[in-house]
Amino acid sequence: MFRRDLRPDSWFFSFLVGSLSRSLFAFAALAKNQTSKGFAPVTIETSRHMYEYVSTALDWWHADRYCEQRFAQLLFEPQDSERASFSKLLQSHHIRGSVWLNERDGVLHKPKWRRDHIVPVLVFGDKTDTKYVKVLSDFPALPAVTACAHLQWDTRTQEIATIFSYAVPAFINEFQLRGFVDEEGFVRFALIVHGHHSPYLPVFRADGQWHHFCVTWQQENGTWAIYADGKRRASASGLCAVGPSAPQAIYGQGTFIIGQDQDSLGGTFREKESFSGNITDLHIWQNILSAKQIEKVRSCWVVEQDLVFGWSSNALEVESSVQEVTAQFLCPGPVEECRVFEVGTSGFSYASCLQSLPFICRYRKDAYWQLQKAQLESSHSLVSRVKALAERTVIPENVFTSDVQDMNLSVALGALDVLATVLREGETPVLESSDLLAVLQLLKQVSDVEVQEGEELKMLEQLGQYYVEVTELILEERNIETWSSVSQVIRGPMAIVELCDRMVSHLAPLLTAGRTKITIQHGNVGMEVRKLELSRQELSSEAYLVQSPEKGRHDLIEVPAEEMQRLKARGLHRITVKNMWFGYGSLQRCLSGAGGGAVFQDVAASDGGQKSLSTTVGTAVISSALLSDYQEISTSVRYRLQHRAQDLPDKLVGPICAFWNFSLSPDAGGMWSTAGCSVITSLPDSTACFCNHTTNFAVLLQVYEMQRTTKEELTLQTLTFIGCGVSFCALIVTFILFLAVGVPKSERTTVHKNLIFALAAAEALLMFSELAKTNQVVCFTVTACLHLFFMAAFSWMLVEGLLLWSKVVAVNMSEDRRMKFYYVTGWGLPVVIVSVTLATSFNKYVADDHCWLNVQTNVIWAFVGPVLFILAVNTFVLCRVVMVTVSSARRRSKMLTPNSSLENQIGIQIWATAKPVLVLLPVLGLTWVCGVLVHLSIIWAYVFIVLNSLQGLYIFLVYAIYNSEVRNAIQRMKDKKKALSFTNCSHPINYLSSPRNTTSWETGKLSPSAAESAVSSPVQKDPPVKNITNRGNFGAKIPMGISSIMSPERPAVELTAFKSSVSKQGMLRLFSRRCHPEALQLSSPQWTHEQGRNGGIQE
Repeated sequence: MFRRDLRPDSWFFSFLVGSLSRSLFAFAALAKNQTSKGFAPVTIETSRHMYEYVSTALDWWHADRYCEQRFAQLLFEPQDSERASFSKLLQSHHIRGSVWLNERDGVLHKPKWRRDHIVPVLVFGDKTDTKYVKVLSDFPALPAVTACAHLQWDTRTQEIATIFSYAVPAFINEFQLRGFVDEEGFVRFALIVHGHHSPYLPVFRADGQWHHFCVTWQQENGTWAIYADGKRRASASGLCAVGPSAPQAIYGQGTFIIGQDQDSLGGTFREKESFSGNITDLHIWQNILSAKQIEKVRSCWVVEQDLVFGWSSNALEVESSVQEVTAQFLCPGPVEECRVFEVGTSGFSYASCLQSLPFICRYRKDAYWQLQKAQLESSHSLVSRVKALAERTVIPENVFTSDVQDMNLSVALGALDVLATVLREGETPVLESSDLLAVLQLLKQVSDVEVQEGEELKMLEQLGQYYVEVTELILEERNIETWSSVSQVIRGPMAIVELCDRMVSHLAPLLTAGRTKITIQHGNVGMEVRKLELSRQELSSEAYLVQSPEKGRHDLIEVPAEEMQRLKARGLHRITVKNMWFGYGSLQRCLSGAGGGAVFQDVAASDGGQKSLSTTVGTAVISSALLSDYQEISTSVRYRLQHRAQDLPDKLVGPICAFWNFSLSPDAGGMWSTAGCSVITSLPDSTACFCNHTTNFAVLLQVYEMQRTTKEELTLQTLTFIGCGVSFCALIVTFILFLAVGVPKSERTTVHKNLIFALAAAEALLMFSELAKTNQVVCFTVTACLHLFFMAAFSWMLVEGLLLWSKVVAVNMSEDRRMKFYYVTGWGLPVVIVSVTLATSFNKYVADDHCWLNVQTNVIWAFVGPVLFILAVNTFVLCRVVMVTVSSARRRSKMLTPNSSLENQIGIQIWATAKPVLVLLPVLGLTWVCGVLVHLSIIWAYVFIVLNSLQGLYIFLVYAIYNSEVRNAIQRMKDKKKALSFTNCSHPINYLSSPRNTTSWETGKLSPSAAESAVSSPVQKDPPVKNITNRGNFGAKIPMGISSIMSPERPAVELTAFKSSVSKQGMLRLFSRRCHPEALQLSSPQWTHEQGRNGGIQE
C-alpha cells in the first residue's frame, strides 16, 4: 500500500494509516451490506404501469442501478392530480415512509463520485526549522489565484503554522496561508497577499480528520474567500487594496514553499511558524474556481482549465526529513441531495444521496408483461452453456432474481471472456429474447465497473476488446427479430449505444503522454478514446476514420479546427474525445422499424411532386463526445457516412442529417431529431453533414413514392435539354439580328434585348448545371448565377408588362426616366434578392442532389415569391390589353363593315382576343403558370417543359421572323446590297446617303430637293413618289402590330413594339428603275401596291 517502510513510532504515520484504513473498511462494509442481501419486492399494478416496491434500503446510486438492470426506471415524481391517489395506493399495500425519486433531468444519472485515489502524501513531523517542500514550477503573474489541498492538522499544538508561502524579491510575504487552533477547537485560517493580512477566521474543527480547503483571491477589488469541505467559510474584499488604486497582481517567477514561512527568498525558516500535519493534492490555478468546480476538486477530480501547478511527486523538491508516502486515499463524495417522496403526506423532501432508503421501480405495463413472457418461454440454453464453461453463475437465469453486483475488473473480464467464447462458437445461431436480455443485463453491470487507480490497466483494455466483440456478436443481422421482440422492454435498440458510451469512458485511464489514442474495432462495432493537447501552436481538425468491413467503404467524423481553436481560447489545455461507430446491421434495421423511423424535424422535408412513404436509417451510426475535467463540452462536428446500397427502382430517397435524442419520447428510449443538423453535400453513395453539437449521428433516407417512372424522368430531362438548346440558339440569333440588321432603337427593342440576354444566360447554365454538382464550389456558383439570371429574366418580363401598360394607360414620365427605372427593376432587383438570400441563408442555399435552390427550406421562396408576384402583375396587364384590343376591333369592324354578319363579328372579336394572348405569352412569362399544375399529372409536366424550354424559340418566331420591322430592316440590307451592285449609275451611294434625298416620315412626301431631282429625271413615266405613298396609306389594312383604340389623343398599341417607318426600299427601287429598267419586273400597279403596303405599316 505504501512505497517504502516508515518509522513505526511515527505518530503521523500511524494516524494516517489508521484513518485511511477505517474509511476503506467502512465503505467496503457498506457496499457488501447493500449487495449481499436478497430483495423481496412488492408488485403494484395500475392501468398504465407496474410498480415494484423494494423495502431493502439502498443509496440513490444503487437504487437507480437496481431498477436499470431490471429494465425499469426509478420512480418519477407523480403528477399533482395523481399524487394523493398514488400515495393512498402505496399505503394500501402497507408502504410507509420515504422512497427515492428519479431525477427527470438526469443530472445524477452517473456513477458515484466517491472513489479510491492513489496519491502521494507529505508527512511533516514535529515543528522544526528544517522540514520543507519546494514546488518546482514556474509561476506566471497571477491577477487571480485559487489554491486547494487536502489537509490533516496536528491537534497537539496551538501555535501558528504556515501551510504554504510564496515569495518574490519585491515581497517576501507575497502570497501565504497560515493557521492555528483556537481555544474552542477550530482551525482558523488567515490569507496574506502583498504583505497584507486578512483576519484569522474559523474554517473546520481540529478533529484529526482529513479536510479539504481552498483559498481564492483576485486583483479586482481585492476579493478573497476561504472554502472548507466544499462550503465557503469566509469571504471579503479589499485585501491589499491601497487607497483608490486597484491592487497589483501577484508577481510571477517566485519561490513556493510548503510547510514553512520564508523570511528571505527561499529560506530563513523558523520552527514556531512551521507546519505540523499531513498534506496532499495541492493544486494552484490562475483564476477563481466556482463553487461547483471546488466541489469537484474536493472529490479528487482535477480541473485542468488554467491549472498552474498540479500535484505530482516529480514536481516537488522534498527535504530529507519530510516523509513522502503513496497511499490509497478515499476521496470524500459530493454533498448532493436527492428528491424523496413522502408516502404518508404525499409531499416531497430532500435527503443526502448517500443515505439508504427503500425505493420503487416503475415498468411500462406492456414491457413488464413482455419481460415476464420472455422469462417463461426461455429455454436458458445460452445461460446454461455459459455457466458450464465458466463453472459458475455468470448470467442469472431470471432477470427479476438477480442482485445488484459491484463487479471488479477481474470478475467482469472473466465473465465477458466466457460469454464471447460461447457467442463466437455459434452453437446458438439465433438468440432467444431471454438470452438477449440476460446479455444486456451483464453488459450493464460491466459498464458500471468502477476502475480503481493502481489496478492492472492491461486488463482494462482487454475488457474493452471483449465488450466490443460481445456487442458486435449480438448485433448480427440474424438477431433482428429478437431485438424487435424486446424493443419495448429495453426502450429501443439505442440502449446498446448508451451502454457502449459508458464503457468507452473507462478506457480514458489508459491514455498517457506516449499513448494518446486507443482504438478498438471488431467487425461492425468500433470505439476510440483519445487525448488532445490544446497547448500546441497549430491545431488541426481531429477526425475519427472508420474502415468498414465492406471493401472501399469508410466513414468519418471530425471536430473542425476552428472548434479546437475556440476551446483553446476558453483556456482549456487538454480534452478527451470519445468516438463510437456501429456499422449497418440489426441496429439500423430495428431503428427503421416501428417507432424508430419517426423523426422530429424543425423543417419538414417535402416535395410537391413526391409522396413521402417512410424514413429509414441508411448509414452507420457514429458518435463523438468531448470531455474536459470529466464534463462534456458542446462543440460542432462534421461527419460523412456511406449509404447502404438499396434497390429502389420506383422510389426516390432524400438524405436527412439527424441525431438520436434520448430526451425525446423517453418511454421509447428517444427518437431521431434534426435540430442543429444540415446536409453539406450529398452524393449517390454518401452524405456529408454538419451538426452544431455532439452526440450519436446517422443519415436517414426519406423514401418517396415517385409519381414519374425512371423512363418518364429521362424523357422529361431529354425534352428539357433539347428545348433549352433550341431556345438558346434561337435567342442568340434573335439577339444578333437586333444588333446587326439596324433595327431602330426604341424602349421596347432595348427591353427585348435585355430579356433575351438574361433568358439565354439562364438556359445555358441550366443545360450544363448537372455537370457542376460533383464540385461543391462550382455547384454553389452555378446555383447563384441561375438564381440571378432567372430572376433577371422574370424582372425584364415584368418590365415588358410595365412598358405595355404605359402604352395602354398614359404615364407621365419621360423616356429617359422610364429607362432608368426599367434598368433598376430588370437588373438591380435580382441582384438585391440574390445578395440578401446569400447573406441570410448561406449554409442552406443549395439543394442536396442538384445545383438549384434548396426546396426543403425557405430559400426557395427567394425565387418563387417574386415570380408569383410578377406573373400576377403581367396577368393583370394582359387582361387589360385584351380588353383594349377587343374594344378597338369592335369599333373598326363597325366602321369598315357595318353590315357584316354576327358570325363574322364574333370571329373578329375572337381573333382580337387570341392574337394579343399568343403574341404576349412569351415575353410576359405566363407559360410558367403551368408549373402549379405539374404535380397533378405527368401531362402537365410535359406541357410545362415544352412551353418554357421553347420560350426562346417562341420569342424568335414572334419577335424576329414575323416582325415587320425586322423583316424590313433585312430587306433594306438586301436592297442596299443590290443597289451597290449596279455600276452603271453614277454615285448611287452618294445619292442614297444624301440627307436631302429622304422621305418625310410624317407625310410620306419627298423633300423639296428630292422633288426637284425627281422632276428633272429623264424617266417621266413613273408616278410621283408622293402619289405612291398616298396610295399605300389609303390601301393599308390592319397592321402587323395590334392597334388600340384609333383616336387622336391615344396612339396605337403595337404589341411588337416596333414602330414601322417608310424605309428606303422605295428609293432603292426608284434607282433600279432609272438605271436598269429591265432589272425590275414589277409593273407600275404592283410597285404602287408594294410601296403602299410598306407605307401603311405606320399608324
